[in-house]
Amino acid sequence: MLYKVISEIYQNDNIRDSRETTFGIRTIEYSVNNGFQLNGKTIKLRGGCLHHDNGPLGAKAFDRSEERRIELLKKSGFNSIRSSHNPPSTAFLDACDRIGMLVIDEAFDMWRVPKNLNDYNLYFDEWWRKDIESMVNRDRNHPSIIMWSTGNEIPDMHKSEVVKVSQMLSDYIRNIDSTRPVTAAVNDLKPDKDPFFSTLEVSGYNYGTGGDHNNVDLYAHDHFRIPNRIMYSSESYPLVAFETWMEVLENPYVIGDFVWTAIDYIGEASIGWRGYWQEANFYPWNLAYCGDIDICGWKRPQSYYRDALWSDNQLSLFVNSLEPSFEINQNRVSWSKWHWPDVVADWNWEGYENKELEVNVYSSCDEVELILNNKSLGRKPTNRSTKYISTWKVPYQPGKLLALGYDNKKQIKVSELETASEPKLIRLSADRTEIISDGQDLSYITVEVTDKNGILAPKAENLIKFEIEGPGSIIAVGNANPISLESYQLPQRKAWRGKCLVIVKSQQMNGDITLKALSHGLTGAEVKIKALR
Repeated sequence: MLYKVISEIYQNDNIRDSRETTFGIRTIEYSVNNGFQLNGKTIKLRGGCLHHDNGPLGAKAFDRSEERRIELLKKSGFNSIRSSHNPPSTAFLDACDRIGMLVIDEAFDMWRVPKNLNDYNLYFDEWWRKDIESMVNRDRNHPSIIMWSTGNEIPDMHKSEVVKVSQMLSDYIRNIDSTRPVTAAVNDLKPDKDPFFSTLEVSGYNYGTGGDHNNVDLYAHDHFRIPNRIMYSSESYPLVAFETWMEVLENPYVIGDFVWTAIDYIGEASIGWRGYWQEANFYPWNLAYCGDIDICGWKRPQSYYRDALWSDNQLSLFVNSLEPSFEINQNRVSWSKWHWPDVVADWNWEGYENKELEVNVYSSCDEVELILNNKSLGRKPTNRSTKYISTWKVPYQPGKLLALGYDNKKQIKVSELETASEPKLIRLSADRTEIISDGQDLSYITVEVTDKNGILAPKAENLIKFEIEGPGSIIAVGNANPISLESYQLPQRKAWRGKCLVIVKSQQMNGDITLKALSHGLTGAEVKIKALR
């Protein structure tokens, strides 16, 4: 429940100024035995790290784009976000308050020691007080915020002078707001970081599972050494999602997991495929390609796997690609685990008839049955012992591949892949067909290339051109292809894996907006959006 308080300034009985502030009432507690408690109930933080950008929109923070991100994450099971590595927009926090998303509000990515020559280190001593005050004073009325973070992977955290800075920042935050604990995200997790951790109430572990340290069971090891330490995975690899989440479930002092990243982003090009170390010849990679959700807002395979880890009776179906989706980096270092297996939701493999394909089912149902063209290929369990994955080797035949999920022998879930014929149609679907005519509201339109029966053509890469009529404009396009060099602003985009995206912005005028999509050899489509006050 959210409430509003109205503050008014009077002079001689006349109102000179007023402000309306939204706030919420809740309790938060942290302990080694009970973990994180919200309103007295223990909750595990199903979290993700989130950069500030909005995919095809770049760094623009339209209110609707911020709200949509939270809607997508909430729908995918996330209940918490770590803002990496700077405070988010006010609109973002407003959306978290309304929709119900917990937030770690983070201040800095470096302090006095630079990560790059011209970064914030040049301004830290002059500006840290003002910036901390601005963050905490601006954001402290947001009930969604459960921790303040002073920084991420600060260089030289083992040195006494850096520990002193950490204490200085933590104490300054506590003087402004003592209702929330102070944290930071720490890497290179060794005992020499103990003094740094001692300046915090809650300890953020970057890559505590599957990282470059030697101790496999790091959380239990550190709990034995320092029994009063409350920990969480402040960054984790997608590739060790199962192991990381089991650490959270098994240990009350490990309060959550924040995957790197919840949504993909522009920058750190290719870490989710080619990995480290990065080289100049990785061009034209321009997306990180490590997000659970891609830059257009569509779930990637690892997000469907996380569904099975986080929720009951989940089911999804993927195929190991017979042809690598992109060039493989043979020199990727062992600790670089931001990637995911090369699986696709695709049952279109012309020329590979009778060749065995590996089919993966991610499921939290008791067991799963795989059926190809009405023929059962058997049932397999999907549970913790199988890491919620079942695998079949299936000789390819075009048609329909079904996965059926069972609970106590009763069928409760279906996931399917179907072979598409040649691309024939364009299909448009808007997330909102009514928007506000304020010159700021947005509608996100998904563009799909399908066959004559409406089945998505997952290998289609047709160039789609867009036309718009009425009081609206096309402000961005995208397709989530991490090596595409196409413009985000021209009124056209190639489909990738059968899809692309158009973002339409309203003008300050009521009326009907019509978006048309056209492509050579395909039947075009249009969608209407009403712009209203």
